[in-house]
Amino acid sequence: MIGRGYRGIVLGIFVGVSAWLAVAPSDRADWALENVLVVLFVMLLGLSWRRFPLSRVSYTLIAVFLILHEIGAHYTYSNVPYDAWCRQWLGFSLDQALGWRRNNFDRVVHFAYGLLLTYPIREFYFRVADSRGVWGYLLPLQLVMATSMLYELFEWGAAEWFGGDLGMAYLGTQGDMWDAQKDMALASLGALVAMLITLGINLATQRDFHREWRRSLAVKYPEPLGEEAIRRRLSGQ
Repeated sequence: MIGRGYRGIVLGIFVGVSAWLAVAPSDRADWALENVLVVLFVMLLGLSWRRFPLSRVSYTLIAVFLILHEIGAHYTYSNVPYDAWCRQWLGFSLDQALGWRRNNFDRVVHFAYGLLLTYPIREFYFRVADSRGVWGYLLPLQLVMATSMLYELFEWGAAEWFGGDLGMAYLGTQGDMWDAQKDMALASLGALVAMLITLGINLATQRDFHREWRRSLAVKYPEPLGEEAIRRRLSGQ
């Protein structure tokens, strides 16, 4: 069982950083729009703490991702000065070293979405849907890909709805016509990396790994569904 102390520490760090970043953001309207889903997500986590506590690993990964998002919301994603920080603290330009011609903080966070949130999603699938074996890795990966696509649609809809500078700041394409596709690809790549790491750890530590994997691929219900299932129901079989 997860102790309240650790959850309180993680929540305190997130709230403290978020409150600090809420002071004088670059664009207050964009900051508010960026935080709509965050508020809903944090409320959901708060309501589930007692009945469905997650692991320390999951809470930590979620908090790291949300803090990265809050940084993007404070500056607007297209203007996060990560390259200036790198030059100041490390003495070199990250953009120049990697050959980046745009502000890629948004791309980093999309990758982090998959890398950091896929394991908490896997924990949910495993504990609620009993997704074991191959499905315990494939289904979290697919959900990250699906939600990444839904977010791009939400982002597009919000940009169309608000329009103007707010719409463009929230969309943050920076003139790249393939921005949405690249964001989804990076989230998917992050999720794949997370599941490969999880797979490697479980392969090394789980004694019944191969047996669980084989069981997950076995046919549980040999009878076909569709019209055959309807026929069986109507005939009382």
